[in-house]
Amino acid sequence: MAAVGGHPSQGGGAGGGTGGHEGAPSEFRAAVAALDGARLRPEVRLSPAPAPRRLAPYAFAVTAEVEVDGEELADGRLVLLHDPAGQEAWNGEFRVVTMTRAELEPEMAGDPLLCEVGWAWLLDALQAHGAGYAEPSGTVTRCASQYFGGLAERPSSTEIEIRASWTPADGRFERHLAAWADLLCVGAGLPPTAPAGQGPAEVPSLGGVVPMPARRRPRSH
Repeated sequence: MAAVGGHPSQGGGAGGGTGGHEGAPSEFRAAVAALDGARLRPEVRLSPAPAPRRLAPYAFAVTAEVEVDGEELADGRLVLLHDPAGQEAWNGEFRVVTMTRAELEPEMAGDPLLCEVGWAWLLDALQAHGAGYAEPSGTVTRCASQYFGGLAERPSSTEIEIRASWTPADGRFERHLAAWADLLCVGAGLPPTAPAGQGPAEVPSLGGVVPMPARRRPRSH
């Protein structure tokens, strides 16, 4: 089980911030508890992160890294927002906001459908984990880097960044965290996995989307 940490937003509402989860609505505290109980793949390492202060009255955030054999293959951030009054753009009281980033192998970097495939990875992960959602939106960005001068010996690299948000429609927040963790792993070139406790018949197909090659060189920092 992966431990989850984070912070409620401060100063997010008209009446000021929350002093801690104790003063937050029970729905928000239950959602954070569900995230804390999520069972994730062993390659995913979560860390607490400061929550944004202006997007909603209550927020909770974590960062994640996918690490295999000591190599960091992907990283990202997930934020759970809660507004008891609801927000029209969300069509609900909760919103999940995520960022996922991974370096690509050269053969994937040149794929003209890469951005469409990246978005499909997200939707397929949510479907595979049975995470009900509404109002999905986001961007998929391909960023190519070529190095010069003192860095000229580094090989050219291409990174994919998926920024997405959606409204949880089922109250099963642990499934949304697990789906996002699986998205990180697929972006890192690892195969998707069936959720714990579900047999193959219970897990929807990933739609034939092929993940990236299983391993790549370590990320450059």
